[in-house]
Amino acid sequence: MAVRAASGIRPLGLDTLVGLQRRMHAPGSTRRLLVPDGMTAPLGCDAVAVPARFGPLVMPRLPRVGCVYADEAHWWWIVPSDSDYALEWPAPARYAAGAVVPDAPDVPGLIHRPDGTVPYTPPIPLYLALCRLTNTTPTWSRPVSA
Repeated sequence: MAVRAASGIRPLGLDTLVGLQRRMHAPGSTRRLLVPDGMTAPLGCDAVAVPARFGPLVMPRLPRVGCVYADEAHWWWIVPSDSDYALEWPAPARYAAGAVVPDAPDVPGLIHRPDGTVPYTPPIPLYLALCRLTNTTPTWSRPVSA
């Protein structure tokens, strides 16, 4: 696959192809978490969902909390796109590329909006808080298997 550039044809890189593939989703009842009016998402948006019982435990562990959405079952944190790169988010967390909430009858409601115009929760502190709460060793601290 290639795209036409001003100087001819430029092949698409693997990163671009992977990003495009990850954002494709099967038809069905899916909803996207939208950034509130007045906010911008220059790095794109993905989301990390955790069961609702973990939500109140995660919030005080974060140095900055971006937009957080909730429904009866989950709390969703907005993170920059590709925040799952080289990370295995600990179960029962779910990573949602494109901030798409699968099989949701309604879009979760916004329960926290940060000051300023950027909707992101920093992904590494969120990842570490979830690792701590789930008693999971962070990816980079695990032994390398032979």
